[in-house]
Amino acid sequence: MHVLVVNAGSSSLKLRVLDDGEAVLASQDLPNVRPDGFGPVLSEFLDRGPTIDVAGHRVVHGGSQFTRPIVLDDAIDETLRALVDLAPLHNPPCLAAVRTLQSLRPDLTQVACFDTSFHIDMPAKAATYAVPRIWREEWGVRRYGFHGLSHEWASRRASELLGRPRRALRLVTAHIGSGASLAAVAFGHSVDTTMGFTPMEGLVMATRSGSVDPGLVLWVQRQQSLSAADVEAALESGSGLLGLSGVSGDLRKVISAADGGDGDARLAYEVYVYRIQTNVAAMVAAMDGIDALVFTGGAGEGSSRLRADVCARLGFLGIRIDPEKNAALVGDGLASGADDVPPVLVVDAREDIEIARHVRTLVGASSPAPTAGGAAFS
Repeated sequence: MHVLVVNAGSSSLKLRVLDDGEAVLASQDLPNVRPDGFGPVLSEFLDRGPTIDVAGHRVVHGGSQFTRPIVLDDAIDETLRALVDLAPLHNPPCLAAVRTLQSLRPDLTQVACFDTSFHIDMPAKAATYAVPRIWREEWGVRRYGFHGLSHEWASRRASELLGRPRRALRLVTAHIGSGASLAAVAFGHSVDTTMGFTPMEGLVMATRSGSVDPGLVLWVQRQQSLSAADVEAALESGSGLLGLSGVSGDLRKVISAADGGDGDARLAYEVYVYRIQTNVAAMVAAMDGIDALVFTGGAGEGSSRLRADVCARLGFLGIRIDPEKNAALVGDGLASGADDVPPVLVVDAREDIEIARHVRTLVGASSPAPTAGGAAFS
């Protein structure tokens, strides 16, 4: 079965075709394409790419209605539209990709895989906000968590690298990219995570604030006469590394500026690292221990400096970095010493593999006949 994996963002589109052996038959990353431009891109990819049996989409927010992957149909599409307000930057591009594919390949089965699914069974003590009952029971306010597909893959791959079953491991998985979150994965299940009702809670991110005092939000609305839209834009797009440094939301540029003597950039980096350190400790507490720390995501994989600085204050948990291994590491592998316990691992983010697995499990042999396609390309 050939699975087309679609990861649509507000200004990007990532496409992969995977076979049953998880080999990538075709791929294309388009960092500068908006949803209204998905049509020509997808049409060309389908015409030039390999045969497609089914499509799987990464959907950021499934709310309380969608707890597992689902085959999309018209009724579900309408329900998904109602979830747009929960992830206004993330869900609409996915829906645009679904509709575009439907127009290009009307008979193609499409499956939605939700980033919230992996966290949906967190214990109530981790998932529940201390807010009024009506908020929780009638409005669906709870901690959902995100990056679930990445955390799920990171924990699965870490198990393979360690040669131990996931059911025997307590892992802190750290997805550190433009968006960032940690998860406590105990014995194969998410028991806590840093993101909450929306993807804004938790760690400092590229342009997102992470956790702030809700009283602060009320204060700026009342005292500075900011609308809800103004506050949302500021916390979503004008905060994080960008807001602190005034330089960029790109971690590499912030580190470069900090090393060059920029005090604001130095503070930005220190806050960024500090939030990761303290939240790693919180995830360890959620599991009553740790068997490995796993870095993934663009910065988690790409910045040996970040990994070293995060681990520098985690020695009380036994976490250490091997400077030479960490600096030389490319791809999946060990960033700590062979005898260090718990080990520190780096795993390439492969949400596409997780999505393809979920799609195959859901549709199995019942998938429709392949649609027309050409030779593979990349």
